[in-house]
Amino acid sequence: MALKQILTSLWGRRVGLDPDGHLINNMGSLGVGNAGAVTGAAGAGTLNKPVGVYTTESLLTAADTTYTITLTNSFIAAADIILCNLRTSGTGEPTITRITPAAGSCVFTIRNTSATAAYSAALVLTFAVIKV
Repeated sequence: MALKQILTSLWGRRVGLDPDGHLINNMGSLGVGNAGAVTGAAGAGTLNKPVGVYTTESLLTAADTTYTITLTNSFIAAADIILCNLRTSGTGEPTITRITPAAGSCVFTIRNTSATAAYSAALVLTFAVIKV
């Protein structure tokens, strides 16, 4: 893959831009070409990609309660930074309250912060693994 620009970070990792303008690093491009998708079951799923979309099963989470999702992913190390966005179309107010990376996995803690409305729908989490 030809690069427009390449740099070496303080930690010796190579980073740069590919010809399409996607950020790349030692794992490859973080553009759409390296993304994946998974639909979880019982709060867990596996996707071995640096960027992806995790869709939960249909949830029914009571008001003011917590739900956890475990993503198994060989790209994740305990010191990594996980960027995550939560999309929803249901009732309630689901909010990501904690992201805990570990070697080969990550746990997302999601709390329905509504005091009165239950959450009833699937959640869609988009994530990116940033190597540290």
